[in-house]
Amino acid sequence: MTLLPLVILWIVAWLAFVLGYWWATLLIAIPSAGFLVRLFMIQHDCGHGAFFSRRSANDWVGRVIGVLTLTPYDFWRRTHAIHHASSGNLDSRGIGDVDTLTVREFLARSRWGRLRYRLYRHPIVLFVIGPAFLFIVQQRLPLGLFRAGWQPWVSAMATNVAIALIVAVLIWFIGVKAFLIVHLPMMVLAASIGVWLFYVQHQFEDTVWEGDETWTQQETALYGSSHYDLPGVLRWFTANIGVHHVHHLCSRIPFYRLPRVLRDHPELREIGRLTLWESIRCTRFTLWDEAQRRLVSFREIQSKREKRASQRRTSWLFRLMGRGAGSPHQGVHSGTR
Repeated sequence: MTLLPLVILWIVAWLAFVLGYWWATLLIAIPSAGFLVRLFMIQHDCGHGAFFSRRSANDWVGRVIGVLTLTPYDFWRRTHAIHHASSGNLDSRGIGDVDTLTVREFLARSRWGRLRYRLYRHPIVLFVIGPAFLFIVQQRLPLGLFRAGWQPWVSAMATNVAIALIVAVLIWFIGVKAFLIVHLPMMVLAASIGVWLFYVQHQFEDTVWEGDETWTQQETALYGSSHYDLPGVLRWFTANIGVHHVHHLCSRIPFYRLPRVLRDHPELREIGRLTLWESIRCTRFTLWDEAQRRLVSFREIQSKREKRASQRRTSWLFRLMGRGAGSPHQGVHSGTR
């Protein structure tokens, strides 16, 4: 029961707007976004062939849901498969993940390059502006798969046409203003929640990144993905996607069976475990430190650079003082002679 409550909430939000209670419309966007996130998670399971036993059922349900989530199903399924096949691999970054630089790569960039990365990693960009841009604008084209044949293009364009038709019909019935106030807050909030979940699943302090030579899918699945241990209500809305380490170990397990895996294998509960409160700290971790083998913050790197610079200045000063102290001594000897 996910689509029906979403439709009912959408209608109630529209009626609240018509009656002049625009603030109620905005409040209703919160639970509506929760149901939309759950729909996306069902689409996610369809992409893994996990929700139904038949592939055709998974694919067509996924395509229909993709219109509601603004996510071209077949295109997304391919990029997400790349994510599963390369997650935690330092030599295969770039598709289906959050851009992550190593400390060495960050320091090697120009000042403008470092500023751009800092802006990209700012929470307002990552969790507000970025998600809205990703779902509303970027996913209208099969970016990253331009040369992957006609299927990603058909997926993106067919989804775009279906979205345009639904939006046109809704605007014709209720008007542009009502549509934007009812639907846009729900969509933007759901997008932000979705990106936040994806971020926390892999961008936590003790995650795992390896190069091609040492990377293994099983190890990075288990230790490079978190167990986001959410309260029961949030687990339902997010369709247990917080049990992400198990999901990466075996993506064919449907979301409704993931809690059973934890019950049957309690040793998995504490691996990569993050609570809701602990996850907030993850926004600080922005760079992979290959020496410490963990994610670190900009502030931590800056502090280390300043400490090293201070040590160099102190060392230089001591050397300078040593030379200055040695000159009179040398003068005495030369005078004696």
